[in-house]
Amino acid sequence: MIALSLAEIAAIVGGQPCDIPDPAARVTGPVVIDSRAVRPGSLFAAFAGERVDGHDYAERAVAAGAAAVLATRPVGVPAIVVPDVTAALGALARFVVERLGTTAIALTGSSGKTSTKDLLAQVLQRKGPTVYPAGNLNNEIGLPLTALRAAEDTEHLVLEMGARYIGDIRYLTGLVPPKVGLVLNVGTAHIGEFGGREQIAEAKGEIVECLPKDGVAVLNADDPLVRAMASRTKARVVLFGEAADADVRAENVRLTQLGQPAFTLQTPTGCSDVTMRLYGEHHVSNALAAAAVAHELGMSVDEIALALSEADTLSRWRMEVTERPDGVTIVNDAYNANPESMRAALRALAAMGKGRRTWAVLGQMAELGDEALAEHDAVGRLAVRLNVSKLVAVGGREASWLQLGAYNEGSWGEESVHVSDAQAAVDLLRSELRPGDVVLVKASRSVGLERVAQALLEGEGAVR
Repeated sequence: MIALSLAEIAAIVGGQPCDIPDPAARVTGPVVIDSRAVRPGSLFAAFAGERVDGHDYAERAVAAGAAAVLATRPVGVPAIVVPDVTAALGALARFVVERLGTTAIALTGSSGKTSTKDLLAQVLQRKGPTVYPAGNLNNEIGLPLTALRAAEDTEHLVLEMGARYIGDIRYLTGLVPPKVGLVLNVGTAHIGEFGGREQIAEAKGEIVECLPKDGVAVLNADDPLVRAMASRTKARVVLFGEAADADVRAENVRLTQLGQPAFTLQTPTGCSDVTMRLYGEHHVSNALAAAAVAHELGMSVDEIALALSEADTLSRWRMEVTERPDGVTIVNDAYNANPESMRAALRALAAMGKGRRTWAVLGQMAELGDEALAEHDAVGRLAVRLNVSKLVAVGGREASWLQLGAYNEGSWGEESVHVSDAQAAVDLLRSELRPGDVVLVKASRSVGLERVAQALLEGEGAVR
């Protein structure tokens, strides 16, 4: 964060200095919400959660070098007391970004946000210093924390914006108004909360409504609900996708023998070939989205293509591909799941596993509401249609729907199985895997199936 005195911060957030011996003392380190992450000069934001109250760690944070604590009550050490720590973080973030004048790029979508954010960051870093979220910090706390990492030399600030309800993204764009707004897709993630894809589109489109007249709305030409958002913004519209009228599009899309996408990147200023290190054809759309933003920010098509070809996975448990010494390949995509990302992962597994046995170890997709049965059934059926060798459905009722869908689609018998938990899945796989097999592990975050992938890679029988 840019250096600010405690007196300045108190004025910005409307807080009351408390137990501060020197109001001129400056915050020069990062803003953190975990006392273990404190560095000299940090500002420690104390949140009261369901299990842990950050205020209880205020003394520890200051002892570790924090200049002060942002808190809702006096804590016996230097603090700025505010009515609402979340609102204070947002106010501080907006002040910092406005002072810096950095270009803020906000992106949203039902799936692919984090992968696209990682791609975009790696591309833009070739143009200039770029700040982007670690993991998926995309809510009212994570977004300000990301923005507050911006420094004097930051040229680009990439912000991921998530939504569970109408108005969430409007709130986030009010904290840090973007110059570029990117919408990837409208799918069924969180459809249980929203009630339908039209309502999801209403929420995602809030990101382009906030853009200024001299801003840019980057929209997916291949998604009708996203394309329609062009009417909701006063900013200039740029389309990406495989549609013929897309400004930035992919031609000659194909997969390598390893299942990595390759294509010709077409832009208004020329074309260049891309062969990605990532796995799965779904990354083509993510790459085009990143390319469209980078092109608008002045990068050449050759620079963009090279950056996309050299980009790696930055966030854990997202199509992490590891080959064991015995030739078994583990694809850990267990960070989260929705119907769209589940289908994309299965297609990637099929492409990677040509000529090899493939295993889909799948669990529940959460927050689907009334669509849960149909969506789990459809994913199970897709596994059959893609000729996945064996489906292992892990968990409770929703997992049983996955297995039942596969069974009804292909009369698989023992080729699909439902097991109770992650440990049972590990036991099954350890007894049946053969050299050369490819194993995909994927489910919603709450299921914790990354433990299956980790146990298989560590060569241990027990899930941690």
